[in-house]
Amino acid sequence: MPHLSTVAADPATEWSRVTLLQCYGKAERVVEIVTSTALWYSSGEPAVPVRWVLIRDPEGHFETQALVCTDLEAAPERMITHFVKRWQMEATFWEARQQLGFETQKHWSDRAIGRTAPAMLALFSVVTLLAHRYVAKGDGAASVRRTAWYEKSQPTFSDALALVRRELWVAERRSFCGSAAQTETVEIPREFIERLTDAVCYAA
Repeated sequence: MPHLSTVAADPATEWSRVTLLQCYGKAERVVEIVTSTALWYSSGEPAVPVRWVLIRDPEGHFETQALVCTDLEAAPERMITHFVKRWQMEATFWEARQQLGFETQKHWSDRAIGRTAPAMLALFSVVTLLAHRYVAKGDGAASVRRTAWYEKSQPTFSDALALVRRELWVAERRSFCGSAAQTETVEIPREFIERLTDAVCYAA
């Protein structure tokens, strides 16, 4: 059969329209696809039967892409959905490396690494769930940190981590007493404390 780029450019290719959910930042996105089966062959290797799918955006927001799967019975919509979900997985591992030190553990044995890695991913999940609960209760209204060069509407994991730290520190101040009462005390303005806490949450 011809190369898939040739198939995509051929005016005789018959495209079918499908609606995908939660695809590339949109709740619904209509794309055009064409699919079939073929044999994937590499020099010196046995041929592998595959299902291929070409994806084309009628609005031209992304370039035509080709997906290949070894499951010949896989539905094209399922293949595309799994392909799109990889961005969430990559972002999760990237944030875990940046914020939690994932993959940088200093251990001498594989068993220690095998215990630490799942614990860090579990911590990632716990932080995400706690931050989601705080935002849902209205406790994290200002949990999204914005800059002049990076506008965002949804919190990143660093925002979620800072929010959870701040909430835990506030709860700790309410539960425990610090130093004993002194006759000569200096009151610190609450605004200064809040700004200091916010800065430390991101730097910790």
